[in-house]
Amino acid sequence: MNIPVRIKDDLAFLTSLRRDLHAHPELGFEEERTSGIVAELLEEAGIKVHRGLGGTGVVGTLQAGSGTRVIGLRADMDALAMPEIAEQSY
Repeated sequence: MNIPVRIKDDLAFLTSLRRDLHAHPELGFEEERTSGIVAELLEEAGIKVHRGLGGTGVVGTLQAGSGTRVIGLRADMDALAMPEIAEQSY
C-alpha cells in the first residue's frame, strides 16, 4: 500500500486517536467528548469551526480564494448501541 508521506508522519497519532475514540463511544446526540476533540483538531489546523449544530455537530469551514464554489464533506461521529465482539485491546 502506498501511504502518502504526510499520513506516514502522523500515523502514530492517527492510530492513537482512532483507538481513543473507539474506546470512548458516544451514542447519537451525546457526542460531547468526540465533537470536542474533532473541533479542537480542526481549530489547530487553522480551520474556522462552528460547534453545537444539531446539538453536538461540528462544521469546519476552509476558504481558499474568493470564489463561490464549495465542497461538502460529511461524517458521522456517533457510536451504535451494540456489543463489542472484537478481541482487541482498544
